[in-house]
Amino acid sequence: AAAAAGGAGAAAALWSEVNRCGQNGDFARALKSVNKILQINKDDVTALQCKVVCLIQNGSFKEALSIINTHTKVLPSDVIAFEKAYCEYRLNRIENALKTIQSASQQTDKLKELYGQVLYRLERYDDCLAAYRDLIRNSQDEYEEERKTNLSAVVAAQSTWERVVPENLGLREATYELCYNNACALIGQGKLNEAMKKLQKAEELCRQSLSEDSDVTEEDIEAELAIIHGQMAYIMQLQGRTEDALQLYNQIIKLKPTDVGLLAVIANNIITINKDQNVFDSKKKVKLTNAEGVEHKLSKKQLQAIEFNKALLAMYTNQAEQCRKLSSSLQSQSPEHLLPVLIQAAQLCREKQHTKAIGLLQDFAEQHPANAAEIKLTMAQLKIAQGSVTKACMILRSIEELQHKPGMVSALVTMYSHEEDIDSAIEVFTQAIQWYQQFQASQYRESPVHLSLIREAANFKLKHGRKKEAISDLEELWKQNPKDVHTLAQLISAYSLVDPEKAKVLSKHLPSSDTMSLKVDVDALENSHGATYVRKKAGKLTGDNQQKEQGQGEVKKKKKKKKGKLPKNYDPKVTPDPERWLPMRERSYYRGRKKGKKKDQVGKGTQGSTTAGSSELDASRTASSPPTSPRPGSAAAVSAASNVIPPRHQKPAGAPATKKKQQQKKKKGGKGGW
Repeated sequence: AAAAAGGAGAAAALWSEVNRCGQNGDFARALKSVNKILQINKDDVTALQCKVVCLIQNGSFKEALSIINTHTKVLPSDVIAFEKAYCEYRLNRIENALKTIQSASQQTDKLKELYGQVLYRLERYDDCLAAYRDLIRNSQDEYEEERKTNLSAVVAAQSTWERVVPENLGLREATYELCYNNACALIGQGKLNEAMKKLQKAEELCRQSLSEDSDVTEEDIEAELAIIHGQMAYIMQLQGRTEDALQLYNQIIKLKPTDVGLLAVIANNIITINKDQNVFDSKKKVKLTNAEGVEHKLSKKQLQAIEFNKALLAMYTNQAEQCRKLSSSLQSQSPEHLLPVLIQAAQLCREKQHTKAIGLLQDFAEQHPANAAEIKLTMAQLKIAQGSVTKACMILRSIEELQHKPGMVSALVTMYSHEEDIDSAIEVFTQAIQWYQQFQASQYRESPVHLSLIREAANFKLKHGRKKEAISDLEELWKQNPKDVHTLAQLISAYSLVDPEKAKVLSKHLPSSDTMSLKVDVDALENSHGATYVRKKAGKLTGDNQQKEQGQGEVKKKKKKKKGKLPKNYDPKVTPDPERWLPMRERSYYRGRKKGKKKDQVGKGTQGSTTAGSSELDASRTASSPPTSPRPGSAAAVSAASNVIPPRHQKPAGAPATKKKQQQKKKKGGKGGW
């Protein structure tokens, strides 16, 4: 009895310690006391519950969940349902957490709050929205603002990922979190300018809220603002302001925020800006997307986008195997998605395997008819790249839902015209016009698209000489608008070549010349700023100029062409060399430079001495050189032994030969002279 009393007293003291530590938030110390209590009674339900709570508060979720699972008899699911579900939620076992919540016999407020969080993580936004609305309607405590923030986050997610137009919840933007979530919802709707204003307001509210706390530093404020600035940069990127976006993204990265999800999104967006340029920077940034825990911070679509960009980066960096591996993995995860197969096809094209790429796309189009249109457009592009324009046209014409579209009609007609297949081009026009006539409602028959196609078909037929075929189209247009003078003129022109009598009859419908005359002030038009020619005033014309102005039909004098200059030594009796315009080496009579002893002896011997051939190297002794002293070291004289001399260097016929002068000896002396 004494021992039992002592144990009870010790337990009471320990419980008192647990209570005191819990109130002070010292859960590590409380856990020690709880363990001592369990040593006294290992199946104490309250002690086990306290131990689980202490472990959760200390972040030991695995250990807490282990205790719950090993004491199922002592701790029934109804008693410990919230703690178990919360541990599973924090361990990212979201599906297990949902099952635990749904299996609880009593749905407490805590379980409902956690249920909303679980649904959000599972991206079941409709159910999540209903859960938070129920909580806000039936709860009255100090957490109402947090619930409204979560509700606005759900609406923003619906707008962003499901393209659902959000309803106005009437939430007052009292906090920067609410303001930020509303901005995200506006981004999902494409209202970028309004979203930017909301983000600027959120930034202002955040600074005001955090600056009130004296313990918060400027670095803490910037860290909290990082997610707002990241969304601002995203808007800039969507608006095409890539330089501003890139600068803001890099500023956020320099802050080294602890949110791995934010860093991953920013790194991914930088990679999309870089594209196939600056791949070294992209390879550095892609490492941020592989950080631990990223997969639990981002939505499925965000993670999918990151994986797509990894595959594209592998392709741009010539990592073919890595690209194939990533794209194949993506295709297995999302078999109906277009991007994986397009990336695989692009990689095959980079490897010059166009036929294999087209086969891959063809298989996908057959397996997924819903996406066949986009795939066939890509196939047609590849065929054009191969030069198979006709086959590309066949692929495009197989896309039934696009056959009648003006853009498709224009593309097909252009391609067929390039191939000079006019009949096929006209057939494309005919099919498109028939589509509008047969399948559109009667009020759309006279729509601008329908009439525009008929006009384009008529113009095309007239351009290619198909007058008879163009007449029916022009008559249809004129019937729709009898006041269209331009169409009537085209119709008359076409009939004039086929049925002149019909053309005369139709010409009676043309307006008279009086009604078509335009009252134009010629002087005002000529004196206008855009006039390219201004007539001179009559008052300034006198004499001969006035006569020329008044004269009609006077022919202007032709300007005389200047005769080309002839060479000074030109002789009309001598036939010019027909090869005179060719370089010397290309002429038929060129035999190359003569080789002999004279060339080898140039410059040899003692200083001041002469050689036997020195007289031939003197420029003053040549027939065409002026009578000036030779320049030291110059050896560019023309050989006198040549029989044919270029015309520009010929001497006049019968001119006396220049007498050879005795070569004067050069004076010695002078620095380095001859």
